[in-house]
Amino acid sequence: STSGTNTNPSVQQKHLLPNPQTKPYTMLATRSQTLRSVLTRSSAASRTYATSVNVTDSAGVKVAGIDVGQPTTSISVVVKAGSRYETLPGVAHALKNFAFKATSNASALRIVREAELYGGTLSAGLSREHLYLNAEFLRGDQDHFVKLLASVLSASKYHPHEFAELVMPTLQSETLNAVGTPSVLAFDLAHQVAFRRGLGNSLFASPHSPLSAQDVKDYAAKAFAKSNIAVFGTGISTEELSASVAKAFGGASSSSSTGSSLSSSGSKYYGGEQRVPLDLHSGGQPTMLIAFGTTESSADLNVITELVGGQSALKWVPGTTPLALAASKVPGSKIESFNLSYSDASLVGVQITAPTSQGVKELAHEVVNAYKSLTSGSKVDKEQLDKAVAAAKFKAANGLENKEGLLAAFGPVVLNGSKDVKGADFSGVSAETLSKAAENLFKSKPSVVAVGDLAVLPWADELGL
Repeated sequence: STSGTNTNPSVQQKHLLPNPQTKPYTMLATRSQTLRSVLTRSSAASRTYATSVNVTDSAGVKVAGIDVGQPTTSISVVVKAGSRYETLPGVAHALKNFAFKATSNASALRIVREAELYGGTLSAGLSREHLYLNAEFLRGDQDHFVKLLASVLSASKYHPHEFAELVMPTLQSETLNAVGTPSVLAFDLAHQVAFRRGLGNSLFASPHSPLSAQDVKDYAAKAFAKSNIAVFGTGISTEELSASVAKAFGGASSSSSTGSSLSSSGSKYYGGEQRVPLDLHSGGQPTMLIAFGTTESSADLNVITELVGGQSALKWVPGTTPLALAASKVPGSKIESFNLSYSDASLVGVQITAPTSQGVKELAHEVVNAYKSLTSGSKVDKEQLDKAVAAAKFKAANGLENKEGLLAAFGPVVLNGSKDVKGADFSGVSAETLSKAAENLFKSKPSVVAVGDLAVLPWADELGL
């Protein structure tokens, strides 16, 4: 789950992308968007996994913890400072990579060595809406790591030499890796086409938009305002975490105490098309992404995502959904449906990869046909509908079985001052409601990204979009 040039096992740099195929990147963003879309609040489910937390205010910071007796603790500072809020292109990406460098209290080397002495792991992650600073360690060591996280927020030095020697090489490496990975590039471009600015801002710094250490420092001063952060922990109670936060954040003389919070205009969906030729020697597979934008997620969209499918419930065995069956006819291909939910918008669709652009072209027609068939409610089989609803419910419950899923679900909730993870109510889902939801998707211009042999890959209008 590490990326870039950093090889130290105690400090990991994570980039949060809606793409579970790409191993160098964590799946936290996907989990966050999916969990926010599909969590259900049924009485049976609420007895088996947490849907609410005890949120308190400590030293002006929102704090919440969940303790189910695990032997390790994970604490994350959730900052509303994702690429959506950046003041300069790529500055959020740079701030993520500046995490755990020199502070007024310790050098970067000392931070790493002390983390190693405690047996802990530090990491930083970025999504379109949030920046995450994470520490994982053995129970009982929370005072040290909370103090460290507070120091990163309040006392990072942002030295120009660290920016030039440590941060910039990592930025360049991650950007080159993204550009050279069609599935990652397609998702990034799809957001740009769909939302243009805000949620459309790239997750990656660009060589065409130079940055300086001062630019990052200025962004951090706004990002780390106390009103803009929350501390969430697993393997620790809210009371214990709150006590540590009070000691660490209460005495910090930082920009986080006086800074002004970042802001972003509301998301507006546009749609459009982007086509990028693929270097045949890059090793990446031709990719096509077809997506539709909505103002909010709904139970029907969650079920549509599972209904058209693409994935199988059993490895090496083709699935039974329409798109899984279609993919099985093109050896080496993969179709993955997604529903990415943000605070004020959603992007729902399918990503197609195949060994050849011709294979992608054939599957793209299958994708469009699968979605269009849903506009006729009579064609939705009841058994398939029941399976899709069950799959959506399982995805929500299963996502809360680990630290990563809990952070993805509860981190943004705590930051917004709430204590409940609210999800979709599937009781009203029917063939008729699915048909209406599918029809609404086609009322807006789709977002279509093609990466591969552009002489072969179809244009949106050639697919009937």
